[in-house]
Amino acid sequence: MAASIDPCTIVIFGASGDLTKRKLVPALYHLAVEHRLPRGFSVVGCARSQMNDNEFRHQMRAAVNEFSRSGLENEAVWEDFARRLYYLSGDYQDPGAYLRLAQSLAKLDREHPAGGNNIFYLSTPPDLYAPVVQRIAAAGLAGGDDRSKGRTRIVIEKPFGGDLGTFDESQVYRIDHYLGKETVQNILVFRFANAVFEPIWNRRYVDHVQITAAEIVGVESRGAYYEKAGVLRDMFQNHLFQLLCLTAMEPPVAFNADAMRDEKVKVLRSVRPVSLRDVEEFAVRGQYRRGTVDREEVKAYREEAGVARDSNTETYAALKLLIDNWRWEGVPFYLRSGKRLPKRLTEIAIHFKRPPLLLFKACAIEQVSPNVLVLRIQPNEGISLTFEVKPPGPEICLSSLSLDFNYQAAFGGVQPEAYETLLVDCMRGDSTLFTRYDWIELAWSLLTPFLQAWKGTAPQGFPNYGAGTWGPDEADALIAREGRQWRRQFEMGPGA
Repeated sequence: MAASIDPCTIVIFGASGDLTKRKLVPALYHLAVEHRLPRGFSVVGCARSQMNDNEFRHQMRAAVNEFSRSGLENEAVWEDFARRLYYLSGDYQDPGAYLRLAQSLAKLDREHPAGGNNIFYLSTPPDLYAPVVQRIAAAGLAGGDDRSKGRTRIVIEKPFGGDLGTFDESQVYRIDHYLGKETVQNILVFRFANAVFEPIWNRRYVDHVQITAAEIVGVESRGAYYEKAGVLRDMFQNHLFQLLCLTAMEPPVAFNADAMRDEKVKVLRSVRPVSLRDVEEFAVRGQYRRGTVDREEVKAYREEAGVARDSNTETYAALKLLIDNWRWEGVPFYLRSGKRLPKRLTEIAIHFKRPPLLLFKACAIEQVSPNVLVLRIQPNEGISLTFEVKPPGPEICLSSLSLDFNYQAAFGGVQPEAYETLLVDCMRGDSTLFTRYDWIELAWSLLTPFLQAWKGTAPQGFPNYGAGTWGPDEADALIAREGRQWRRQFEMGPGA
């Protein structure tokens, strides 16, 4: 049974930004529609922009109407929700702003009794994490996890960093919205609640695994951020490594935060480190040039706003990782992600080994497809399994068909947004779907050789793939060295 939600006040730093408008407030509004918010609940938006409570409420109403999954569907709920929205302007570096915030929280606690429970959500650029956290503590707002005195929790977005030394680990919630997706959470149920799959989820039957996170879009308005990050920091250190762990982990002893996160940490500890001298053998990087996406000509990465004209930042990467444990010894995991690819999708494809085919000599061996189990994270969420059958006719030959499960067709309706799940869990104090510090350290340690190698040497031939293609030719060569190939576009089902 899920834990109850205590009353609380959520303070959003960076409340004038896109994340608040597109994700956070629409998610909170839907929780209000579904009567999942506690009675003593309120939101304080904090940002540099000058505005009052009413102006903030007006902006958030427009945001909910535009970005929520069903629009502003209930006026009465909105009115009750809106009166719990407040705004406080101030500079993130100004200690006085945090003293004013402390006074406002004390006043709000009388109007909307929250028992001193505060959640500080850092929806700011990463370089502000440290100063904001330090000034929260200096203003006496760090609190603790003592129910009698009110609980304080802090939520940070990727990339994870900053000085969190004034907060206990139990107070820190590192949010990765992929973990809030229904399809991601269903990986564990699919694996461990179905006896037919778990016995073959190992090196004896699995040939290799492909994890793909492809984006159609470029860097849009985030050029300056992306110049500092690149795709390894932006996608691999969090999203793709999380999917890797959920695919490869052992069954936890219980579905709780410590047990779940212990098993994910074990996976990263088992990933074979890549030395600086071996980076080229295990990784490929790329950067998109001009090209055509959805029949529209798009600019090159180096032509995007905020990007250096001679930038060497990678917008595509493919890695080959090996997991040195009993279950996965010798099974390569291929991870790839990039911008300006032909299709928006995230999927995990488990490629099983081919059976002996001596019985089917009439068929060309290269035309016989191995069984592939695909977990589609987004879009067209679902699961499919390809298998071989005999088509009608006198010859004993093989043809591939697919069993397909689609979330929308099976359950109908609109799936909850990931942020709805994660915000509720944070209010409950359930950190199962959040990232622990030791996992973060291990993830960075595995990526550091790639980052160092790429920083120390200029890439060959950048930009090296056209927008609207599946990345550089070197990525195909990476997986082809052992006789494998990336899943082709027509195998990946309909796009967004």
